[in-house]
Amino acid sequence: MPVSRRNAPRIIDVDDTAISSLLAASGLHEVYAARDCDGVSAAAFVLAAAKGLATGAQKPSPLLWVRQHPAQLEHGAIYAPGLVELGIDPARVIAVSARTALDALQAGLEAARCRALAHVIIELHGKAAAYDLTASRRLALAAQGSGVRLFMLRNAMTPIASAAETRWQVKAAASSALPAQAPGQPAFEIELLRHRRGRQGQRWHMEWNRDAGTFTYRNPPDHPRRNPSHAPPLHGPVVSLSSSRTDPQAAEPRFRKA
Repeated sequence: MPVSRRNAPRIIDVDDTAISSLLAASGLHEVYAARDCDGVSAAAFVLAAAKGLATGAQKPSPLLWVRQHPAQLEHGAIYAPGLVELGIDPARVIAVSARTALDALQAGLEAARCRALAHVIIELHGKAAAYDLTASRRLALAAQGSGVRLFMLRNAMTPIASAAETRWQVKAAASSALPAQAPGQPAFEIELLRHRRGRQGQRWHMEWNRDAGTFTYRNPPDHPRRNPSHAPPLHGPVVSLSSSRTDPQAAEPRFRKA
């Protein structure tokens, strides 16, 4: 049955939506898979957002993706045709395999300092004790200093306090059936869990349109029910990222095991 005009999804460019306005030009952004089975969906959201935010660049910069080894075992290797489906040239993606979370964080920190990169993705699996408040602050400072957009992709882990600018949760959603009951487009439910300026609580139901190479959504974002002046406190402590803030550990180049 054809979709009525009233309920038809509205095509949006990731670069022109409220989502992109919430993803600062530089800094640390966390994306959590809502369930263990949502790791691929969370990765797809990060890649699509990175692709959309790079739209318009005369010469797209490389994207570096650091993956902890357990994440590769759980979700498989990076699949080049899948990147093409999202509109990303596989030649732009630099893949780094890390044995431990500590190795992944160290590689991500060095990458976040590189101005030649447009985006850096660090994918961790499970608890990853090495990623704590101090580690997240170092990553955020490095990304802000270089102008790189850094995504922390978390699988099989509940959200924790960090210095991230934004925190998102992604899960797979039921897609809308196409005519003749053909399989629908890949669909996602995206929720903004935390924003440093108190804009958390928004949700999107989005579908990936392969032919158009962009996202569509069926409903506008759900705004917080409470009055913004009475919004609940941010999830976890807010850490100052001011460059003038004294931090004796900021110059320490490596992460330390607990």
